[in-house]
Amino acid sequence: MNDRKESNNRLVVSYLMLRKAVGCLGMGLPFILALGGGLLFGLEIQNSISDYYYTEMRDIFVGVLFSMGIFLFSYKGYGQKDNLPANIAAICVIGTALFPTTPPDPSALAATIGKLHLLFATAYFITLAYFSLVLFTKTDTTRPAMPRKKQRNAIYRACGYTIIAAIVLIVLLLLLPASIRDPLRSLDPVFWLEAIAVFAFGVSWFVKGEGILEDDK
Repeated sequence: MNDRKESNNRLVVSYLMLRKAVGCLGMGLPFILALGGGLLFGLEIQNSISDYYYTEMRDIFVGVLFSMGIFLFSYKGYGQKDNLPANIAAICVIGTALFPTTPPDPSALAATIGKLHLLFATAYFITLAYFSLVLFTKTDTTRPAMPRKKQRNAIYRACGYTIIAAIVLIVLLLLLPASIRDPLRSLDPVFWLEAIAVFAFGVSWFVKGEGILEDDK
C-alpha cells in the first residue's frame, strides 16, 4: 500500500513538473528570442515571433517549440477530455515549427507553407485558451472549492481571455488598411501581442503546476 502511494505521489510530482516546464518555456520564449537575438547577434525585435525563424535565432525558436510539443504529448490529464486537447496543441506547435511563416517575397510554395503556419499557430493559441478557460478551471463538485483554487481559477480565466484578446487584436490589425497598418509596423505590434499571448499561456501552465498558489497540505 505504501509503495502504491509513493508511486502515485511520484506520478503527481512528475505531472506538476511537466506543467511547470511547459509554463516556463512559454513565459521565457519571447524574452529568449528578443534579448538573445539582440545581445548575441544585434537583431532588432522582429515583426512577429515566427519571423525569428529567418534569423540566427532559428534553432532556438524551433527547439523551444519542439520542446513544448514533446512536453504536451507527454502530458496526461484526468482523462480523454484533457489528453485530446494536449495532443492537438502538441501537433499544432510542432506544425508551427515545421512550417515556417511566410518570408519576404515568397514563392508560391513558401506562401502556401506560410498559410499552414498561420493555421497551426492559430489553432495552437485557441487550444491553449481552451485549457485555461475550460480545463484548468474545473473544480471538484463534491467538496467546496479551496480559496487558493478560486484564486488560481481567476488567473486561468485572465490568461485565457488575454490569449483570446491578443488573437482578436492580431486579426484586426491584419485587416486594417495598409495606409494604417504599415506605419504601425515599426512598433512591432504583432510580436508584442504574440508575446503577451505566449506569456499568458506560460503563466497559466506554471500556476497549474503549482508553481504558485499551491493548496495547503
